[in-house]
Amino acid sequence: MDSFILNFAPTGMIPTKQMSPYVPVTAEEIIEEVLAANEIGITIVHLHARDADQKPTYKASEYIKIIEKIRLYAPELVICTSLSGRNFNTFEFRSEVLELFPDMGSLTLNSLNFPKSASVNDPEMIERLAEKMSASGVKPELEIFDLGMINYAGFLIKKGILKPPYYFNIISGNISGIQTEPDQIGLAIRLLPEQSYWALGGIGDQQLKANLMGLLNGGGVRTGTEDNLYYDRSKTIKAKNADILKRIHRIANELEVKLMSPKEFGDLGFYNPNIKR
Repeated sequence: MDSFILNFAPTGMIPTKQMSPYVPVTAEEIIEEVLAANEIGITIVHLHARDADQKPTYKASEYIKIIEKIRLYAPELVICTSLSGRNFNTFEFRSEVLELFPDMGSLTLNSLNFPKSASVNDPEMIERLAEKMSASGVKPELEIFDLGMINYAGFLIKKGILKPPYYFNIISGNISGIQTEPDQIGLAIRLLPEQSYWALGGIGDQQLKANLMGLLNGGGVRTGTEDNLYYDRSKTIKAKNADILKRIHRIANELEVKLMSPKEFGDLGFYNPNIKR
């Protein structure tokens, strides 16, 4: 790619204020962080929502508070919502947010273990979510934690369930998945299907290393305090999302790689046609 995709993940299902005071957990905090990130420069925002008790939620009634404000103040930004099965594993719960017509929705292409929990994604669930996304004008954000998930993407492509162009997040550093090593990352990139766009993210202290490899390999970057609460690998400085994003821009500037704007990416086929901009 001539320019790089910057996929911003400001908060996930796990981080809390007790872990870091800089993690956005309320709708207002998430909106503020996303709009500030948009000013710095991002391509996609990957959203999780929290309820009134700051616990992860699947409810569209909570997501809409965030999405409406982003669409109002950053109308060109590509909005991706989480459809994760880590906390909620019924089709009705996981697909509810699709009624808001986000541009993209996350789709993990297999089950996997995290250090203290599992994310269960059986074949029927994956296919139903993909089909509901297609019917809603939502492009899948294909989440890849190991090489088998890339193979499964190819299987879904052959069945006609996934259609180009494709977008992949390659997530490295999980205990049961691909690691942030050149041979493993290089093979994952090589195995991606044609007409694929991709970004590389790393969990915990693998984040910066993964982000650098994404830029150096001509791809994109997924980054934010969803994946890592620390700015440094020695874990002495708690990360702020703005600082993480500014660091990526400094490195990209030194590499003479420009950011792909949200509109450039959206116009490739990643905007939801049901939303007027």
